[in-house]
Amino acid sequence: MPMPAAGPVADTLRKIIHVDMDAFFASVEQRDDPTLRGKPVAVGGGSGRGVVAAASYEARVFGVRSAMPSATARRLCPDLIFCKTRFDVYHEVSQQIRAIFARFTDLIEPLSLDEAYLDVTRNHLGIASATTIAREIRRLIAEQTQLTASAGVSYNKFLAKLASDQNKPDGLCIIKPGEGAAFVAALPVRRFHGIGPRGAEKMTRLGVETGADLATKDVDWLRTNFGSFGDYLFNAARGIDHRSVRAHRERKSIGGERTFNTDLHAPDDLRDMLESIIDIVWTRIAEKSAKGRTITLKLKYNDFQLMTRARSLSVPVTGREQFTEVARALLAEQLPLPRPIRLMGLTLSALGEVPEPEPMERPRAEQLRLL
Repeated sequence: MPMPAAGPVADTLRKIIHVDMDAFFASVEQRDDPTLRGKPVAVGGGSGRGVVAAASYEARVFGVRSAMPSATARRLCPDLIFCKTRFDVYHEVSQQIRAIFARFTDLIEPLSLDEAYLDVTRNHLGIASATTIAREIRRLIAEQTQLTASAGVSYNKFLAKLASDQNKPDGLCIIKPGEGAAFVAALPVRRFHGIGPRGAEKMTRLGVETGADLATKDVDWLRTNFGSFGDYLFNAARGIDHRSVRAHRERKSIGGERTFNTDLHAPDDLRDMLESIIDIVWTRIAEKSAKGRTITLKLKYNDFQLMTRARSLSVPVTGREQFTEVARALLAEQLPLPRPIRLMGLTLSALGEVPEPEPMERPRAEQLRLL
């Protein structure tokens, strides 16, 4: 197998900004209702079966996080204030923010309503410094929406995303050419995009806790322990990422799942869990204004056997009620289950045509001016 590209700097002709709104949904609610400012706020269902879609920074102090069951959030923060989701408002604000991005570049890759990559290497205003552009974008967002955004500036997408999270909220971080490997070395691996809690636990068991630890592992060791993901980890530990900003990126599917602390078998428990997963997945669907025709239920039994059941519709799903009805029907058709399950998930797919994967690009040697 060929070795992944390596070197001190990758794609150094690029000037990439990652913009991430701060606690977006919750911040919009606090902006629109002054009585909520400075208080712990959660957006989502406040009922026993509800799920937190977003949490304000005041709520995060108590450990409240998105995708957390509302009952758990209330236990952590008894004074937590729940607000119903208002996706029409969030979408409108997101369009304001996108219009600001478009002043500077057409190369905008949205990840959700509240974050996006921008390639400003060649920008509409001819501004040489990506840092100057990032500061101006943050200023315009604050001026026009009364909300704050954090931004990361670097020479590739991986580093820009890490940087945007470095000084949150309302922060700016720049990783200049030649600094990527050192920046990554100091970070815990759980900060790496794509490494979830289970991945971080596995790395800890293998003696890998930081980027510096990861950089000591050769590509064969990483492939042995992490399969094809090992190539990504090899490059990430060196601050390398050759992906370009894709202005028209299409998704194949949108979904979500939950692994339980205790296996579930009782029909009522399964139905309750399904409702919480519907909350999680529909939040993601609404964020992206996605439309799809196929809904898939995923169940993993306690012996790790996986079972999926899908239903394809003649026309795209247009509302939560329809999505919920199909999801409930898929589960009802499987009850009673032959044995307990340890995981449940839902996915909406058949979202449209997906472009061919972009080819890997070769790194370039020239330096760029970020400051």
